[in-house]
Amino acid sequence: MAKHKVITTDAQIGHALQRASRGIDEPHVREVDYRAGLDLFILKISTGERLVLQREMLEGLQDASRRQLANVEVLGNGTGLHWPELNVDHYVPGLLRHVYGTKRWMATLGRRGGAATSQAKVKAARANGLKGGRPKRHLAIGA
Repeated sequence: MAKHKVITTDAQIGHALQRASRGIDEPHVREVDYRAGLDLFILKISTGERLVLQREMLEGLQDASRRQLANVEVLGNGTGLHWPELNVDHYVPGLLRHVYGTKRWMATLGRRGGAATSQAKVKAARANGLKGGRPKRHLAIGA
């Protein structure tokens, strides 16, 4: 197996040190508030925006008590959230990109969302069925 040698130049190191001294380049959390009555987390972001997250969407928080949920710490200059009693961590830039846990957790959320049924969904499926159903895929020749 070939080993790759990574060479970092003095200029790259200097640039990284300058960026670090200026602070965090991407949005980060300044404050987090758990609203027990609504079962929501409200994250106050450095850009002035607020991100509202439902507790059940965040991996590792499903079976926690309200007291445990309210005991959340902001870590790493606002890049992380930590629940010490639960030993659960979430990466804030990931949360801002709607990543609420591991790939397996996100797949579970996706399946749950795709399985949702409503009268509107049933009506649309029936109307589509009357039109002949889902259109056939046509493969492009020479692709």
